[in-house]
Parts: sequence; C-alpha cells; structure tokens
Amino acid sequence: MRLVRELLGRHPDDLPYLVAGEQVVTHGEMWDAVSHEAALFSANGIGPGTSVALQVPPSFTQVEVLLALWRLGAQVMLIDHRLKPAEVDALFALCRPQYTVRAGGPGWYRLNFRSRHEAVTEKRADGRQALTAHRLVQFSSGSTGLPKVIGRTEASIAEEIERFSKIPGMPGEGERLLLLSSTAHSFGLIAGLLHSLHAGAEVVFAPKVSATDIVNAARDHEVNVIFGVPFHYDLLGSMPHSPSLPALRSAVSGGELMPPETAERFREVYGVPVGESYGTTETGVIAMDVSGATRPAVGPPAPGVRLRIAAGEVEVALPENPYLTSDGQERYVDGWLRTRDRAELDADGLLRLRGRGDSLVVVGGLKVDLTEVEAVLGRHPAINEAVLVHGDAIEAYVSTVDEKLAAEDLIVWCRDHLADFKLPKAVWVLPTLPRTSNGKLIRERSVLRAATN
Repeated sequence: MRLVRELLGRHPDDLPYLVAGEQVVTHGEMWDAVSHEAALFSANGIGPGTSVALQVPPSFTQVEVLLALWRLGAQVMLIDHRLKPAEVDALFALCRPQYTVRAGGPGWYRLNFRSRHEAVTEKRADGRQALTAHRLVQFSSGSTGLPKVIGRTEASIAEEIERFSKIPGMPGEGERLLLLSSTAHSFGLIAGLLHSLHAGAEVVFAPKVSATDIVNAARDHEVNVIFGVPFHYDLLGSMPHSPSLPALRSAVSGGELMPPETAERFREVYGVPVGESYGTTETGVIAMDVSGATRPAVGPPAPGVRLRIAAGEVEVALPENPYLTSDGQERYVDGWLRTRDRAELDADGLLRLRGRGDSLVVVGGLKVDLTEVEAVLGRHPAINEAVLVHGDAIEAYVSTVDEKLAAEDLIVWCRDHLADFKLPKAVWVLPTLPRTSNGKLIRERSVLRAATN
C-alpha cells in the first residue's frame, strides 16, 4: 500500500509520533516496527488481498499492526476491542476473514491504556480472500439487526487525510494532540492517527478514562488540541478543581452532537470553545469547525466534499457504493449517499444539523420528533440523559442522579411541557443508559428494554 510508505517517509526519523506517559515512538521507530511486523505477517502467508480481522485495543501495537498489514496490501476489518465474543462472531460470519490478529495475554483492563500488547495471529479455516479492493472494512448500525459492512479504498483514505490537512486549525507539525476518540472508528483513526502521521503532530494517549488522568495528560504533555466525544467533555467540564491548560488552543467533538450546555461548561472551565466534526463511517468527514466559533452549526463542508440537502436531509456524493453487504444499499442512489441526518445550510454556507431523519414518528396521524421529547426530558434537573424510541407507542429511557425519582414524576414533567400526543406512554428510569462500543447511546428498543430487567 503506497500510502503507508508515503506517511512513514514524510518526516525526520527523530520526530515523535506516539506518546504515552514517558514512552515515545518516533517516526523512525514506527517505520522499523512496521517493517518488522510486516515481515512476520508475510512469513505467515499474509499478502496482497488477504482479509484480516484486527481487534487490538488503542495502543502503539494497534497502529504498528494496522500499518504493517496495509503495507502488505491486506484488507483489514477493524474491530473495536470492547465488542463481546458474540458480536465479533456475527461480524466474522458476515465477512469471513482469513486471519485474526488479537491482543493476547492477561493483565490489561479495557478502560486503561496499555502501549504494548502481544499480537496473536490465527488463521481461520473458513476464511476467504478479500472480494474487493477495499483496504479498510468498518461497521455501522444496520436496519436488519446486523451491522452494515462499509469499505474504504486506499484512495478514499488518502483523500480524507488530505481533506483534514486543509481544514483550518487541525494539529500541525510539532503540536500535540490528546486523542480520546476511539481509534477503531473513523474520526479517531483518520483525523487522529493518520492525519497526525501525515502532519507530523504528536498523538498523546491518556493512561485511563478518568477526568483526572485525562487532564493530567493534557497538562503534563502541554497538549495543544483534544479530540473526543461529548462524554469526555462532560467528564472534564464537571471536575470541581481543574488545572489550567495554557497550551490548549482547540478541542473538537466527533461522533454525536454535543449538548450546548456541555460545550459551554467546558469553555467556562478551560477557556476553549469546543468545535464539531460531523461525518459518517461511509463518507468520512463531511463538515468540521475546529474553532467552535460556528456553534450551533457544525461548520462548513470539508474541502472536496460535495453535499446537498434533499428532502431536508444531508446527502453526500461518493464515487462508489460504500456498502459491501445488502444492508444499506437503498441509501446509495445515483452517486449520492443519504445520511438520514436532517439539516440545513444557512446563509453563510454552514451546516446546521436538526437531528435524525428517522427520529420522526407518527402518532395518531401527527408527526412527533423524538429528539424534541428527549430535549424536554433532558431539561429536568435530575436527568442525565434520555433516549426515546417508538414501537407501538413512544417510550422513554432515562438515567438520573436522583435514586428517588419516579417514572410518574417524569410523565408529569412531560405533560407540563409537551402536547398530549407527544407524551411518552412509558418511562423507565435507569442508573445508566446502554452505549455502543464507541460510546454512542444505543437507540435499539430491544437492548433498552433488556436493560430494564
């Protein structure tokens, strides 16, 4: 894969790339590690067109193995390390990789960062050669209960790295990026790891997913930029005694829209607005504003992205269908991918998201936007988060800071703030709401109902 050689050959060998505590990997050391791993994989029969499932936690090892497999021309299925065995088995049944590379050995905890893992490679008897030229295979929620399988070509990945390099405010050579976003998903992988390798920025990892450890990592390494999801910024903004971070100039949230109050609280504590990056697994980045100055918009379309608003929803031009299985095919028509995100372009050309297109439901012949009901519940002083779903009726699932809060109290609250046809017919109060492996709130009714038992 030519892209790997280009990325690893852009900067001096002694320029730092990955940092965790006192451990540092330079560009030269990364080149040597990738060459070593590639030789081992090649000796095991991995080469051009080999399909490999990679499930290693965020780490120096994960980056080295991914780049080594790509250097050999393999097709890599990138699997989040937090997925349970049954979930991974379902992915294997869909894609049938020839090899798996997993983190082996005891002694690591899923919420703690560990820079090195033993990479265990296994050949699968039922595996098959890659059926397409895609180099990266990822997964997204599917409408059939199975994940959508999404392919990215080498050209697609290279083009997105180039897009990020043209977005004002992205980390540059010699700057330090604290990467909290999952490196198994598009934003963390391409905006975080690959763009930083291209730009010569250092990628810093926090030792644990805790407010204290994250802030200490930002302070000790004089971090200039943070990439994370709303959960991280809520965590950081809630610290009672936060240290000053004088080197911090930007913070960006990706994955899901950040509640305005979370962004404002972070700005008040650290003096830095939170920007937004909006994209999908299928398209990569669509719009981005690193500065945070365009809130509540998510920013202008990223350089080179062609988008349009059709029937109130964002559609993005793609040169080919990104879906490798049947689920999702109906969303790609005549070169345009329907994202199902409702939005508008304002007079300044900035994209303003209005929620999911599939959050609209019909009750008694009247349309109800479930995100509106979520927002009303979210304004209750005892509610942390709320998720609304619609089966036979509108159902609400909420997490609370008040153990004594009853579902009946929330129904009364909604009745005071919403028309009767918008009221949830049932409310479940939970200690926490279930999330996907990359931190997004789950909106699948069966999973939410199971959490109430």
